[in-house]
Amino acid sequence: MDDDERPPARVATDTHDFAPIIRILGRGPGKSRSLTRGEARFALGEVLAGRVAREQVGALLMLLRYRGEAVAEMVGLVEAARRHAGLPWRFSQRVDLDWPSYADGRTRGLPWYLLAALLLAQCGVRVLMHGASVGPGRQALMDSLAALGIAPASGVDVAEAALASTGFAFVALEQLSPELADLLALRGVLGLRSPLNTACRLLDPADAVGSVDGVFHPAYIALHLGAGGVLGRRLAVLKGGGGEAEWTGVKPLTLATCDGEQEWPALVAAGRPESQTPAELAAVWRRQRDDPAAAAAVVATAAVGLHAAGRLRGANACLSEARRLWDQRR
Repeated sequence: MDDDERPPARVATDTHDFAPIIRILGRGPGKSRSLTRGEARFALGEVLAGRVAREQVGALLMLLRYRGEAVAEMVGLVEAARRHAGLPWRFSQRVDLDWPSYADGRTRGLPWYLLAALLLAQCGVRVLMHGASVGPGRQALMDSLAALGIAPASGVDVAEAALASTGFAFVALEQLSPELADLLALRGVLGLRSPLNTACRLLDPADAVGSVDGVFHPAYIALHLGAGGVLGRRLAVLKGGGGEAEWTGVKPLTLATCDGEQEWPALVAAGRPESQTPAELAAVWRRQRDDPAAAAAVVATAAVGLHAAGRLRGANACLSEARRLWDQRR
C-alpha cells in the first residue's frame, strides 16, 4: 500500500476501519472536507475489494455526490478503478480514440455517436468504446450495436481482434469490472448518479492517444478536464446529447480541451433525426435510408472525434473531412 493510501486513523467509537473515511466527508459544515487523492484511491479500492459494509458504500457515494467531486478525489477514484480492473489493456497497436458511453438515455434518442465512431474507424482511427450495457436507457446502444452486427468484446484478445479487423471495438463495463458495474447500478437504489459515473468516463482502458467525452451538465467539464490533466489524458469534452459525446450540429458547439475552449459553428438548420429504431439507424449507415438530420449529427460528432484523436485541428478542417468521410463511407 502506498504511503498516501493508508486508512485515516480511527477513534475510540469506530468499529470499522472505513469509518474515518465517512467521517471526513460527513462531519458537517466547517469540519468535513474532500478526500485527498490517496484517500479516494484507498476508499474505492476497499469498496471494490468487498471490504466495506453496504451501508458505508451508500454513504460514501452520496456524500461524495452531495459535497461535489474535487479533482484530486476523482483522480484517486479513477486510479483505484483502473487498478482493480487490471488496466490498461495492452494492444499490439496503439488505440487512437477512447470513447466512453455511460449516459442513461432518458433525454436522448438513438446513439448517432456510434455511427460517428464507426466512420472514424473506417478511415484508420482505432476507436475503443466502453460503457454500461445494462440499466435504464442503455438498451438503445446495445440494440444498435446488434443491428449493425457488432458484438461486444468479451475480453482483451477479442477487442484487439476487432480493432485489427474493423478499427472499432465496444467493451461493456460489466466485462471490464463487474464490481464497478454493480456500483453504477446503485443509481436505481439511491435515486441519484454517483461520482463513479464520472470515474468510468475517465477509465481510458487502453491509454488511447485521445479521448472524447460528453457531459450533461456544463459544470462537470472543468472536473473532467482537471482530472484528465492530472492523469495525463488528452481530452475533448462537450455538453452532448443526453450526456453522451454527441453533437447534433444544430447549435454552435463549445469544445473544451486541454489547450482551451474552441467555438465551432453550427452545421445545419434546426431539425431532429426522423429515424426512431436501431434498425433505421443501421439503414442510414448502409445507405438504405435518407435522414439528413441524422447524417448531420454523425458528421458533426465525427469531426469532434477527428480533433480528439489528433488527426486534424480546428473546426473547419475537421468538419470538411468528416463530410468527405460520410459521403465516401463503405
